[in-house]
Amino acid sequence: MTIRLLLADDHAVVRLGLRMLFESEPDMEIVGEVDTAYDAIAAVDKLQPDVVLMDIGLPDLSGIKATRLIKEHGARTAVVALTIHEDEEYFFQMLDAGASGYVPKRAAPEELLTAIRAAAEGGVYLYPSLAKLLVKDYLSQEPLTKSSTTDVLTPREQEVLTHLAEGDSNSEIAEKLTISPKTVARHRENIMAKLNMHSRTELVKYAIRKGIIQP
Repeated sequence: MTIRLLLADDHAVVRLGLRMLFESEPDMEIVGEVDTAYDAIAAVDKLQPDVVLMDIGLPDLSGIKATRLIKEHGARTAVVALTIHEDEEYFFQMLDAGASGYVPKRAAPEELLTAIRAAAEGGVYLYPSLAKLLVKDYLSQEPLTKSSTTDVLTPREQEVLTHLAEGDSNSEIAEKLTISPKTVARHRENIMAKLNMHSRTELVKYAIRKGIIQP
């Protein structure tokens, strides 16, 4: 599978460096480059990339708002934030907007490649130092009882939820449960609808608070 990428960054030098990195990866292809948020939104609609690499500090609209609009329009394109910002405010806002990954620009290239591959598979990747913020924040909240809202899920949906929260991709879950990736995707949609959640990141937070997985 070739991962189709859209680069959204207003710095040409950054895009050039990213292009050089991705062109050496046989499973990645850049299908477009944009330097504004509105162009990113339009390009997602036109090009249908698998992953958008989104800068937060775009000149016309923040990458956070662009991500939220992309996800609200029902796009199946995953968004990975690549940014200089490492503070809690931007981190949590980007996750709440529906991003599937968050990588600082100081990260090693291998970290970015891992994040993109995880997002393309329907997973979530958070830079380790930032992932700690997520766990800390949700452990500080009042725990949920394990028997409340998961009662609305079927036994199979609860299995899928556990694997999703543990970071397994759709294909990995399919292999472990001996079902098709399409069936996993359908279960995932049903779980999100029943729990009124809109991203895998929300499922991870929820599973930690419910005690379904250990942080």
